[in-house]
Amino acid sequence: MLWVALAVMTGLAMAFALWPLAFRARTGGEDAREADFYRAQLAEIERDVERGQLPPEEAASARVETARRLIAASPAAAPVSPVGALGRRRAAAAGIFVIVPVLSLALYARVGQPDLPDAPLAIRKADASGPAGLEAAVAKVEAHLMQAPDDRRGWEVLAPVYMRMGRFADAAGAYRRMLALGEDTPLVHADYGEALVAMSDGVVTADARAEFDRAPDLPIARFYAALALEQDGKKDDALAAYKALAPQAVGREPWMLGLRARMAALSGGTPSASAEAAPEFPPEQRKMIEGMVQGLAERLSKQGGSAEEWVRLIRAYSVLHEPDKARDALASARKALGANADIDALAHELGI
Repeated sequence: MLWVALAVMTGLAMAFALWPLAFRARTGGEDAREADFYRAQLAEIERDVERGQLPPEEAASARVETARRLIAASPAAAPVSPVGALGRRRAAAAGIFVIVPVLSLALYARVGQPDLPDAPLAIRKADASGPAGLEAAVAKVEAHLMQAPDDRRGWEVLAPVYMRMGRFADAAGAYRRMLALGEDTPLVHADYGEALVAMSDGVVTADARAEFDRAPDLPIARFYAALALEQDGKKDDALAAYKALAPQAVGREPWMLGLRARMAALSGGTPSASAEAAPEFPPEQRKMIEGMVQGLAERLSKQGGSAEEWVRLIRAYSVLHEPDKARDALASARKALGANADIDALAHELGI
């Protein structure tokens, strides 16, 4: 059966190799029309992103697929000449029929191991999609960017992956590099601002605000601008901004979930209502939230912090359904701050 399978595979390989000799290529006019279609599709994707109608993650995958099709459809730089004379075609076909099987058999005779057992499919999938596989892919892109630091496409691929991995400082650096290379668009400024917020454990810093100010029409930038108002103590203004943005927050992106949680908190919603959403978090989003919470917890344990920061940590553990960590954080807050009305009120509210 092994040799039958090899023969079939060899026949298929030769059929694909001979296909260009049997059929004429498409005309340049057909290629040009198809390429124009995909260019228009790329432009439409960018407009949808700027209007907030297409999430950045979906937009990235759509750009890659459309760009791949555009490259495949683009007409060649020089006109394609017709297939050569009959004699040359027959010579090429004969060469393929002889060379492909001979090289295949010679290579297999040297390196083939027909008695080697196959790896289970589940293991191969785990290796490709698991943390080790992701880290290996990231390391490969990082090595490429060390050799070609001006490859804007490489930074564009790497930045959102850093965010999903919880490497917020690296993500901010990647977005900053994109801006330096000329990718000066509102969406990149908004993404850069979000990375700066994640670096600061959820605090909208002055640098982050400056980035969001460069993308005033994007919903994600408007959310963080409203969050900055709330953190400044302007809760009524923040709630009004959240409510104005709510009709556009209908998905499961982190900022959309954050908007609904902040609206519930400012409107008098109970923490349990917000906590109920925790099991529905997509795995990559929960990982990002947990990374932010872990960073805040480590900073407070080493450097201390304000009552507001301790409240944010305790409430985050409650939302993530981690009551033991919430109680430990409460004990640490009382040890660090002593008697505090805000901490006591939160403990009573959460029942811990």
